[in-house]
Amino acid sequence: MAKMPISGAYGAHRFAVAPMIDWTDRHCRTLHRQFTRHALLYTEMVVADAAIHGDRERILGFADAEHPVALQLGGSDATKLAEAARIGEAMGYVEINLNVGCPSDRVQSGTFGACLMKTPDVVTEAVSAMKRAVSVPVTVKCRIGVDDQDTDIALDELAKGVFDAGADALWVHARKAWLKGLSPKENRDIPPLDYDRVYRLKRQYPSQFIGINGGIQTIDEGLQHLNHVDGVMLGRAVYHNPMMLSGVDQAIYGSERNPPSIDAIIDHMCLYADAHLAAGGRVSHVARHMVGMFHGAAGARRWRQSLSNEANQTGATSDVIRRAYEAVQTAAIDKAA
Repeated sequence: MAKMPISGAYGAHRFAVAPMIDWTDRHCRTLHRQFTRHALLYTEMVVADAAIHGDRERILGFADAEHPVALQLGGSDATKLAEAARIGEAMGYVEINLNVGCPSDRVQSGTFGACLMKTPDVVTEAVSAMKRAVSVPVTVKCRIGVDDQDTDIALDELAKGVFDAGADALWVHARKAWLKGLSPKENRDIPPLDYDRVYRLKRQYPSQFIGINGGIQTIDEGLQHLNHVDGVMLGRAVYHNPMMLSGVDQAIYGSERNPPSIDAIIDHMCLYADAHLAAGGRVSHVARHMVGMFHGAAGARRWRQSLSNEANQTGATSDVIRRAYEAVQTAAIDKAA
């Protein structure tokens, strides 16, 4: 594949798992890390005020084994974002990312997220303040535009501002966001994808890191995008089929190391779930992220049913996960017989 020169600390081609509210928590990241050592994992979006004033261990805590992990922040106040970025760096995050793409009612009421596409100067000020506050990379994740914006103008204005402010990377979800009239779910599907718009932006900025997101379903599709841009980011496709990540290190990073066996991954996640249970959590907090593991395989239905139902029962332990896995193994044997 063709590789373009990339300047700054962000590096060459990257694969990332997108930040997803209510999904990419520490338990999800622990699972994803079993399949890939190198993919960049993101937190859920954390509002700057929550990072500054909330329970930091609960909101921002993570294990070293999850690295590399990036913190995504939401907000529009440059001073608060800079302070939240400092907190994130002190806690060990390898990157601070600003959300300029989420269209949910929550972010609209706070006038941040995708709303910031309408005020690129606010984004520029925020990035500049965050860059002054931390030494780790500061990046932005945006849309190609919102509502009736001309995407050629809107994306160019935003990109120029963030790169002038020193942003280390721009991740672009290659579709518009409609702030009125569409739900967040509809905003992931209805506005048409325009990958070529992101490709054109990369041609304008050959020495800057530009990554692409939106509608990418497989690692092979991601590899095709890397002929045009520097990074590829998958979200829901990976969440619903996490075993897909087992191909990332070799395909994207050229690693010769094989991921652990499924047996080893199940053992690790069971031990992790029991430790979480001992700390006062619930096995379902972990198991819910594992539901898609055997997507398309024999026994997948039984696996999903067990984790969705039994893991939520009072007194559930990691035995729920082990029994469900035994059912998958039995189904595989029966299918092969």
